[in-house]
Amino acid sequence: MKLLKIDDNKGYFVTRDDFATVDKITKDDILRLVNLTLDEEEVEFDEFNDDTLKNQAHKIIYKSVFEKLQNIKERRQEFKDESERLYLSEYKTYRDDPSQEDAEDAGEDDPTEV
Repeated sequence: MKLLKIDDNKGYFVTRDDFATVDKITKDDILRLVNLTLDEEEVEFDEFNDDTLKNQAHKIIYKSVFEKLQNIKERRQEFKDESERLYLSEYKTYRDDPSQEDAEDAGEDDPTEV
């Protein structure tokens, strides 16, 4: 899946159904691109090239987003391993201690709790 591309001297990022110019990118778009980079097996980005992008704003934004996503792609397994380690101890606690499950169930059924 191609997430970033350069076409007609402009930088683009993938939206839900097409591509939009990078000067229109929002923080929600960036979060979606990060998630796609982490979740998808095959992601692609057109290599940043200072000569190809003519618009100065496109150069700055595209380069920044490209470098961050490329870094995430290269460290993808490290991110996944770290997130699994973060929740491993909590998982083991709930798995090994059945009273934790009973305590949660009691809280859900208690109508006086807000």
